[in-house]
Amino acid sequence: MAVSIPIVPAAEAAPAQVRDIQHYMRPGVLQLTSLPPLALYVHLPWCLKKCPYCDFNSHEWREVDGAGNALPEARYLDALMADLEAALPLVWGRSVHSIFIGGGTPSLFSPQSIDRLIGDIRARLPLAADCEITLEANPGTFEKNRFHAFRAAGVTRLSVGVQSFNDRHLKALGRVHDRAQALAAVQEAAQAFDTFNLDIMYALPGQTLQELEQDMATALALAPPHISIYHLTIEPNTYFAKFPPAIPPDDDAYAMLDRITEMTGQAGLARYEISAYARPGHACFHNTNYWQFGDYLGLGAGAHSKLSFAHRVVRQTRFRDPRLYMDNALAGRALAQDEDVRRADLPFEYMLNALRLREGFALQDFVERTGLPVTAIAKALDEAERKGLITRDMARVRPTERGFDFLNDLQALFLAD
Repeated sequence: MAVSIPIVPAAEAAPAQVRDIQHYMRPGVLQLTSLPPLALYVHLPWCLKKCPYCDFNSHEWREVDGAGNALPEARYLDALMADLEAALPLVWGRSVHSIFIGGGTPSLFSPQSIDRLIGDIRARLPLAADCEITLEANPGTFEKNRFHAFRAAGVTRLSVGVQSFNDRHLKALGRVHDRAQALAAVQEAAQAFDTFNLDIMYALPGQTLQELEQDMATALALAPPHISIYHLTIEPNTYFAKFPPAIPPDDDAYAMLDRITEMTGQAGLARYEISAYARPGHACFHNTNYWQFGDYLGLGAGAHSKLSFAHRVVRQTRFRDPRLYMDNALAGRALAQDEDVRRADLPFEYMLNALRLREGFALQDFVERTGLPVTAIAKALDEAERKGLITRDMARVRPTERGFDFLNDLQALFLAD
């Protein structure tokens, strides 16, 4: 995806202060009795073309850049490992339960580079025996047997960014693949992987309900174990924000979502998160850990981390610009920001993700993962229940259908005063 030479924000002018482990272990206002599962996110920031709706940290790279240089795979992997080694004291002794290699378009990297990346991680971190390793791939970077090579490199789960099977809509979204490439890529993914995901978007420019049904019928006929389905949103600082396309009105979009839920249910996929549908045993562990306020160490340009310690929860951000990231990571200072999450912000931070889940959250998990008592959210829970946005008992809180429909309103109840 796509910018040539991005402007470096002021926040990236200097790295965050390098701190030793004692800084994170010092006394604080929280009391976490245990640490949540730990995941690893690795960001590979380059794409063939920047999609007009994309606000992720992605940067366009053809086969060579304007200066005639090939994709700097080896140097970027060196930077990732330097970044990881600097972060190891923060997660020492903890096993990694999932790895998500996202982007950008990670499938631009060769299978040999992905093999090296996974091998280098294994050499530095203990991975759980059933560690889920996901790689994002786009049909525009698909080659016959390439997905099999990723599987041989150690990837256990592929996430294919199809978005649509309609050539007109793919063109409107700025995708580099067409319907035929999407079908071929998904068929190859099904042969190479026991579990894989399809990314699908709806409420696309000019899309009708019938066209959405055709997209869903095509996707479901391929029997994916998991589908992630997203409403096209116009994000700030994107091409679509400057030149907004005509997208279906809200009522039409709601009708599309109702049809999606109906069709996925008939196909045996359960909606376990607001945008995620899976067959039994195929829910994404990595994303579920994220939604349950688990920990994740983020490596790569612009990657974010959320890490828990005995007395604090910390968020970190790496440098966004890939060149700046590589230079700083190789010098042992990849962090652009490193801050404790304020105690007052923890309820909202937790609810921002936990309330996306169909099963909601256990009250005990809230206590263990924030270090706060249930009384910290009692007032907001009362208000949410009064508005019909949640149901609850002594152990668990679940969003209602109304809560799912008005999720932003539900989450906002937990904002700090």
